[in-house]
Amino acid sequence: MSEMVHLGFIGYGEVGKIFSAGLRAQPGVAQVGAWDLKFDRADTREAERRHAAQAGVQAHDSSSSLCAASDVLVSAVTASSTLAVAEEAARHVRPGTWFLDLNSASPGTKQQCAALIEGAGAHYIEAGVMTSVPPYGIRVPMLLGGARAGALAERLSAWGMDVKVVSAQLGVASAIKMCRSVMIKGLEALVIESYAAARAYGVEDHVLPTLQETFPGIDWTQQGAYFFSRVVQHGQRRAEEMRESARTVQEAGFEPLMTRAIADKQQWVADQARAGVFKELPAGAAWQAFADALIAARKG
Repeated sequence: MSEMVHLGFIGYGEVGKIFSAGLRAQPGVAQVGAWDLKFDRADTREAERRHAAQAGVQAHDSSSSLCAASDVLVSAVTASSTLAVAEEAARHVRPGTWFLDLNSASPGTKQQCAALIEGAGAHYIEAGVMTSVPPYGIRVPMLLGGARAGALAERLSAWGMDVKVVSAQLGVASAIKMCRSVMIKGLEALVIESYAAARAYGVEDHVLPTLQETFPGIDWTQQGAYFFSRVVQHGQRRAEEMRESARTVQEAGFEPLMTRAIADKQQWVADQARAGVFKELPAGAAWQAFADALIAARKG
């Protein structure tokens, strides 16, 4: 890899914005660019391009333009777009480019992506992002996999990123990430369903203390508020990730009964948010406020 690197982000959402801001001033980064469908949509074009300009990020007009300008490409899109992005990038990526795939996708999906990118002469590295990005920024813990993961890890570590190579075999990092996601996103879904039902029956003051007694290491009131807020904000993305988690379970030879249900619950909350059920809630609202909004929106 050359001394001065041109970084390109495919996807300028929450992760793309945080990572580009954190990496732009790192030693050896010559320029940061990005491409996102929102750069061309009439309802988002102006705001998204303005944000990029103010952040010192070059907004490209197409994936091909970004690929042509980048030494390292970072794919940071929703889970359902993982393969489509790799297919598009493979048509334009320059041989020798590094392609870091941050997306929450199954081992099989990542292996398909790798075949496309490697077939175009570029170097594919999978990443499993192991927790929410916002509290950590570029220091969010990530697991890397792929034959050349070690070489890229050296550069990423020099930029202050928290990366660990877990395997030269593609799919291992994703398997770790996705199996963990079944638990984390599943707990979110369980809390939302349990708390909302308890609130509807008026028995929450009996239910939560028993959880606190059984699992004293968790603040169930505070954690409940956090789970509600994150799913309301990112339920669509989580639902897509859970569908890829279901694929992960299926690729292991098991029927993903629970994981499909988690995806359905996350999607349901996303649909409620899209319908405006939570629009009156302030930032930092208690879990009870989210539950009350769901209760008020019940049909019948």
